Amino acid sequence: MAISSTEAVPSTPDPKPISENDILHVFWHEGMLKHDTGRGVFDTGMDPGFLDVLENHPENSNRVKNMVSILKRGPIAPFVSWHQGRPALISELLSFHTQGIFTGGISELQRIFICRRATHPKDTHRTTTPGLPTAIQYINELVEADKDEGKIICSGTFLNPGSWDAALLAAGTTLSAMKHILDGHANITYALVRPPGHHAQPTQADGYCFLNNAGLAVQLALSSGLKNVAVIDIDVHYGNGTAEGFYRSDRVLTVSLHMNHGSWGPSHPQNGTVDELGEDKGFGYNLNIPLPNGSGDRGYAHAMNELVVPAVKKFEPAMMVLVVGQDSSAVS
Repeated sequence: MAISSTEAVPSTPDPKPISENDILHVFWHEGMLKHDTGRGVFDTGMDPGFLDVLENHPENSNRVKNMVSILKRGPIAPFVSWHQGRPALISELLSFHTQGIFTGGISELQRIFICRRATHPKDTHRTTTPGLPTAIQYINELVEADKDEGKIICSGTFLNPGSWDAALLAAGTTLSAMKHILDGHANITYALVRPPGHHAQPTQADGYCFLNNAGLAVQLALSSGLKNVAVIDIDVHYGNGTAEGFYRSDRVLTVSLHMNHGSWGPSHPQNGTVDELGEDKGFGYNLNIPLPNGSGDRGYAHAMNELVVPAVKKFEPAMMVLVVGQDSSAVS
């Protein structure tokens, strides 16, 4: 549905007709607002007991609410077409969240989940069932945490009641945005989603991320017959999860511009340094561009023009995925 507001755009004597090429197709679902990250001191969720006002978690719903309002009532509102998102299927998650050792169909996956619920109804720890593929263990951990009404998956990353449904919506909505292009309905789409995804590795949550939405979209593009895909991540933090997922692939060029923050713990072992270039067939297909603290628009523009653009042109991707995280803060 196209949203148009005459109040948002000043009228002109002879307005130019809006063509299909001018339309931004936005995919969104309000169910993603149900991911409640809580309150506390920064992202810890902790109440020290002596504060009258606790902070919202940095990844809270207010940011995406403002994005929705900007797109609906801001200056580009007449150029936005809205599309309803949908939840991803568990089977769809395995395109990225796998280590290539799961060969069974969805029926096998469902059987594993049923067995886990029957034998370990209250266990919220990562399962160590013998022979259970690591990727399924990870997805199973998220499902079990949701059933047990929440868990701290890793530092600052809370899966609370409603979070898993929101994560599935984020993943499915991103897949729908990609499929809209693959089906020939648009040249560009925007998946407005939360929880975010670019830190989520195939078998590890990280940095407020559970499922790698961009990684799933890339896999959909590749499985649909596209020869290669470029991912450009301009979030202030390293897109380590996406890079990890395609680290051994020569079909995906992963580019990340980020502050030079290095590793921040067990859930984020990657450093995001220039020497992390990929491995095996993927060597040379991971481009990290750590920027000095204080870099502004000019720094980003220089890096894009001198490093990113030449690399992408040489790669000649059939599709580009732009990851546009917006969580820079006073410490970034």
